[in-house]
Amino acid sequence: MNNPVSALIFDFGGVITRTMFETHDLTEKVLGLNPGSLQWRGPFDPKNDQLWQAMQAGQISEREYWGTRTNEVAKRIGADWKQMSDFVKAARGASPAEIIRPDFLKIITKANTAGIRLAILSNELDLFYGADFREKLPFLQYFEVIHDATYTKVLKPDPRAYESCLDDLKLAPGQCVFIDDQWRNIQGAKNIGLQTIHFDVTKPAVSYDAVRQFANL
Repeated sequence: MNNPVSALIFDFGGVITRTMFETHDLTEKVLGLNPGSLQWRGPFDPKNDQLWQAMQAGQISEREYWGTRTNEVAKRIGADWKQMSDFVKAARGASPAEIIRPDFLKIITKANTAGIRLAILSNELDLFYGADFREKLPFLQYFEVIHDATYTKVLKPDPRAYESCLDDLKLAPGQCVFIDDQWRNIQGAKNIGLQTIHFDVTKPAVSYDAVRQFANL
């Protein structure tokens, strides 16, 4: 039986936004690429994305995966990008609200009404999206804790990442539900006693139904 939920702790990335894999058509249009130019599909077609397979196997980090993809696309269009946030800003920075998952917004509205506290625990929020990205997301006002390893330098699944977030919330692990789309981060959360939901980016509606049921929203 699940413990009562006092807080929801969200990864950012694919849990809150539509992934870069899901928006290849928008990226290609904005960057002037021919439709179908971007073939890497990550979890949507893992068999044909060897780099994704390497990341899932722990051979490279998520940052290394996106660093490689950023360099590939920059070379294709002749851009001088230094980091992932340059890619994200070019592809989707003008209107980030368009990539936020509607079910996420519904969940946090219900959670706020129900008195369930909200936090974000991300490995690369500002690193990937850029610091000014937050200013375009008014829903962040509902989050009392935002832990971003861009600054803390402590990445999930290191137990210190979760523990630091819990310390700020002043809650025990069993009082919180952690939602992430990477299995290794879910396992890290379980290891310190957090309740967890593995978010399937290929089935976001199903995953958010699980969040609703778990938190009784």
